[in-house]
Amino acid sequence: MHTDRTPAPHRPAPPEPGGTSPRFPAPVDTTLRTAGWKPGRWDINQAEIWADTLRDHTSPAGHRHSVLPSAAEVWAEFGGLRITPAGTGRQLAPATLHLDPLHGLHLARTLGDLGRALDTEVCPIGAETDTHTLIAIDTQGRVYALDHTGDWYLGHHIDQALTALVTGTRPARLTTG
Repeated sequence: MHTDRTPAPHRPAPPEPGGTSPRFPAPVDTTLRTAGWKPGRWDINQAEIWADTLRDHTSPAGHRHSVLPSAAEVWAEFGGLRITPAGTGRQLAPATLHLDPLHGLHLARTLGDLGRALDTEVCPIGAETDTHTLIAIDTQGRVYALDHTGDWYLGHHIDQALTALVTGTRPARLTTG
């Protein structure tokens, strides 16, 4: 990848108000670590491979992916993880995740449509493997889920989204108007 496409240096999500809490709640931290994540994990080479693959893909109808720095940061830190939460969720079953953007390779038009509806660009970051729900991120780092029932808002940054998915917290449905 050329230097003009290299993502900004990794910046962890801001702490919640009060600033003294750990990055993730204990059960989420444990689940992520079991999947292979640890603070400081950073594989920019794999992130660049995914970025190039998405950038090079054109759908039969000519749709192309937006490749975003916010997505590349998530890929570098969490990419490739297979996350399998234990226990029951708060309102929903916890999500089994595979953080690999190629789950969205053939959904460039769908992601483009969502981006236009939200007045932003959207890029895939992975999927809930049990339900085939696509997980995507926008230019500002907000995270969404797209499935057969609709489009959902998971959080204003990846930490909130992963916490919601791993703990089975009900996301907010995106609506029009």
